Amino acid sequence: MVAHDASAPLRALDLFPYRLPLVQPLVLKGGTHTHRRGVLVRVTTAQGATGWGDAPPLPGFSPFSYEDVLQQLQRVPLSLAEKPTAPAARFALEAACWEAATGGDLLHNLGPFRHPALSLNGLLTTDLPLAEAAERLRAAGFPAVKLKVGQRPLADDIARTRALAEAVGPTVKLRLDANRAWSLEEARTFAAAVADLALDYLEEPLADPAHLPTLAAHGLPVALDESLTDGTVATLADHAYARAILLKPTLLGFHRTRQLAQEALDWGITPVFSAAFESGVGLRWLVALAASFSPPGTPAGLDTYRWLAEDVLVERLPLGQAQVDVAAVLGAPFSLNPGVLTEAGG
Repeated sequence: MVAHDASAPLRALDLFPYRLPLVQPLVLKGGTHTHRRGVLVRVTTAQGATGWGDAPPLPGFSPFSYEDVLQQLQRVPLSLAEKPTAPAARFALEAACWEAATGGDLLHNLGPFRHPALSLNGLLTTDLPLAEAAERLRAAGFPAVKLKVGQRPLADDIARTRALAEAVGPTVKLRLDANRAWSLEEARTFAAAVADLALDYLEEPLADPAHLPTLAAHGLPVALDESLTDGTVATLADHAYARAILLKPTLLGFHRTRQLAQEALDWGITPVFSAAFESGVGLRWLVALAASFSPPGTPAGLDTYRWLAEDVLVERLPLGQAQVDVAAVLGAPFSLNPGVLTEAGG
């Protein structure tokens, strides 16, 4: 238990809306985006301590819009008697209050580990042929790569998965994400076709997640993602079949993320922290959480920073490589970039 109060009344709560251009269009459920919008939160305690958080709802995944998040944060009283309901807003406010209450030590009592370095999961994109993209990530030293499946005919997904496994070789972990695209029959067909491959896990393969235990019982290593954010999972006690859970604080909130991470460790499930295209302010929290809760040797899914053409920080975080120096990220210079800050609602 922590020995501080992260919910004490505040002296000030300041909001900094931002709009960040992307290096390339980002295709998400429901649309294509050229910018990332969010709100930075700065809290100041009665003692003068400050903390920062980031609230960038992810279009197509968050049930709350940017405007919803901004309005909820604008209504938060300094007493903190009323809290926002949008997970992105909760992530920003709860994390900022935690930082202020711990004097800026982002790792203080977060979780059981304090890893000095993290390895990252390389995210495959569509701007290069699959084999070429996979080879680049393998050569760069990424210990795991992630491929989206479920968006093409099943036979294509099987062929691409097998081609990827051959391209990266046996030493690179292979992670797949189907975003609930398949029926149980389709998932079983896929599982049989790749049964000889050493998959790290397959995220949310089923349109009906009630059948996930059945699929896992047939030997497919499944991971939970959407089930954590849509209310399907209340407690992991009923989901011990899962190989891993994907934790996205922007879609869960800060305290809920910590709760699920510890619960996963208690049940022998691997917590994997995953970014949702946050700014540098949000990613520093992802690094802190991953360094505090990831079992040794677990790559984190934080390979999204390279999508941002600009950041809210003048000096970008030292991310983008296969390995992350935790102290270098958490101790990076913190100066806001005025060029990306907008008026409220802008």
